[in-house]
Amino acid sequence: MAKAKAATAAADQTGEKKQHRYRSHTCGELNAVNIGSQARLAGWVHRVRDHGGLLFIDLRDHYGITQVVADPDSPAFKAAEKVRSEWVIRVDGKVRARPVIDGKPTVNPDIATGEIEVDAREIEVLSEAQELPVPVFGEPDYPEDLRLTYRFLDLRRESLHAIIMKRLQVTRHMREAMHEAGFNEFPTPILTASSPEGARDFLVPSRIHSGKFYALPQAPQQYKQLLMVSGFDRYFQIAPCFRDEDPRADRLPGEFYQLDVEMSFVTQDDIFETMEPILTGVFETFAEGKPVTGGAGSEEKAWPRIPYDEAIAKYGTDKPDLRNPIEMQDVTEHFRDSGFKVFAGMIAKDPAVRVWAVPAPTGGSRAFCDRMNSWAQGQGQPGLGYIFYRKADGGETLEAAGPIGKNIGPERAEAIRAQLGLKDGDAVFFAAGTPSKFARFAGDARDRVGEELKLIDEDRFALAWIVDFPMYEWNEDDKQVDFSHNPFSMPQGGAEALDAAAAAGKDAILSLKAYQYDIVCNGYEIASGSVRNHRPDTMIKAFGIAGLGPEVVEERFGGMLKAFKYGAPPHGGMAAGLERIVMLLTGSAAVRDVALFPMNQQAQDLLMGAPSEASSKQLRELSIRVVKDAKAGG
Repeated sequence: MAKAKAATAAADQTGEKKQHRYRSHTCGELNAVNIGSQARLAGWVHRVRDHGGLLFIDLRDHYGITQVVADPDSPAFKAAEKVRSEWVIRVDGKVRARPVIDGKPTVNPDIATGEIEVDAREIEVLSEAQELPVPVFGEPDYPEDLRLTYRFLDLRRESLHAIIMKRLQVTRHMREAMHEAGFNEFPTPILTASSPEGARDFLVPSRIHSGKFYALPQAPQQYKQLLMVSGFDRYFQIAPCFRDEDPRADRLPGEFYQLDVEMSFVTQDDIFETMEPILTGVFETFAEGKPVTGGAGSEEKAWPRIPYDEAIAKYGTDKPDLRNPIEMQDVTEHFRDSGFKVFAGMIAKDPAVRVWAVPAPTGGSRAFCDRMNSWAQGQGQPGLGYIFYRKADGGETLEAAGPIGKNIGPERAEAIRAQLGLKDGDAVFFAAGTPSKFARFAGDARDRVGEELKLIDEDRFALAWIVDFPMYEWNEDDKQVDFSHNPFSMPQGGAEALDAAAAAGKDAILSLKAYQYDIVCNGYEIASGSVRNHRPDTMIKAFGIAGLGPEVVEERFGGMLKAFKYGAPPHGGMAAGLERIVMLLTGSAAVRDVALFPMNQQAQDLLMGAPSEASSKQLRELSIRVVKDAKAGG
């Protein structure tokens, strides 16, 4: 970060220089060049140290820390004795080199001002601080709700302060990269209409139109598409988005920001080729030397493009952590008609049953296999079957140890080993059933094995596209077909594919793919997008399959449907989650750590006291009456 001077000297009416009221330099600016000069600093007392009557004050501001010294002969000594941590003070003094004591220099190479100290001649207390409810110095393990209640203190901590500044740098880099790529930043409305984007809307009652509501945008989806219809081309925005959904470690409750993108006259490949280098550049710039897929230090010069079905089959998830080298494989045929009756019976009874293998290189011990079995039981599973391979009787032949290995016999166990490329000291775990029901558990087992055996390369950023998402999914609760991702996506094959799938029935509908894609990094989805469905007739058909007739589409998406009737270009785009990207780049445990004033896990702003009750006057103006929830005792 470039050093910034807090103030410059100003000229008075006589032409003489006047010193600034609070500071001539920042606390991160002084160095050996300034030795012998006078300086005025202002900031927070980071800590006070008493070395046998000699007082050292570490003075901190946004830019850094400067060591201030007050000896008993200094006119500032009495004031220095009174100051406490987090008081705000002004210091005047002379810059001098840090001394050599007992032949050893006292230079601190860890800070920019480590060569110098300021000999205090005058100290003015600008603001006192009460005893702190949460400490600023160090990294205390305090309850999150207490930290969020006093977020303004929490943000003074060096590590958190640095994270927020890195977020701003990442945001600036994104903006500059998008402008360089020919995009323009368009602001879109915050008060809009309710739209089913996959989460609950935040509703805003209208005072003027009694009984009606605005909604805060879950995303600028419709507006950015309307911009393409309006004849603009490359749109982007660092967009605020609002979703009334439960918080998670990788998702903020309430509001979050995303790099929102839309382009006209593009194919899916055009979008990939445009955005991949931009986001690779973001990661490379802030990765602190860690290799980034597609970057200069990576063996892969382009991001992998992994079809959704392949991602589920290999990794058990559509957001795989590719730093983990484990890939699952289907080993169903090795269990068909085998001596392991549990799996063999399931396979014989239902042709949809599959058996997936989770390889565990170096995991070939009974102790590890038993730990994994106990873990599976903790996940609500009956257990986790396994085989581990070891040399028999000190020879070179590998035997399959464990109950499954003994039941299926040496030939089948060897065939499994050969298929998976396992060696002496390796193991394999099995999950069986209908893949749609056990895939997530199998993926979790893969993650667990990778973590336990330390197979994950934590010093890199592994990026990939997940492509060919299903257009629809089956909603078991409502017994109907729903959109699986973005309802505005173009189905692969267009209207003809929709017609053919609708005529063929449920299975064909659920196998239909969309021009829909995600970006994943280290096990997190960091972006999502699609080529849009820009044809009114195709849009009506797509929503019709999901049980939404033309009148519903007209009611919910009338503005966009109307626009498409007057000439819409083929277009597509994506949105990348800013907080998730910064969370990964900073190694933070949760997205709340990279937001300035986040809500807690109960979606409360503890600092500002939100949400809060509205006054009777406000409710009358909005024609609203609050009905207490009987379950809450109201």
